[in-house]
Amino acid sequence: MPNYRRYQAPGGIYFFTVVAAGRKPVFTQEMTRAALRAAIQTVRKEHPFHIDAWVLLPDHLHCLWHLPEDDADYPLRWAKIKRLTRHNWAWRPG
Repeated sequence: MPNYRRYQAPGGIYFFTVVAAGRKPVFTQEMTRAALRAAIQTVRKEHPFHIDAWVLLPDHLHCLWHLPEDDADYPLRWAKIKRLTRHNWAWRPG
């Protein structure tokens, strides 16, 4: 496995691409979009960040975040967003 070094700078602006498992078009479902939206809102309350741009496509997303001046922990934010999205999606009725 490659040994990537990811640059982390407090107050930095970061570009991300996140792909759905198996490139399945999960973001075409309103339930998935609602679960993602709720997860982001929850995480931003505890770990603030500014969303400069967000593009949601059927099987992946692109986004641009600006983190607080004293914080560079985007991996924590993504881990929580992904976990909460799965949880919110799994517990939706219907």
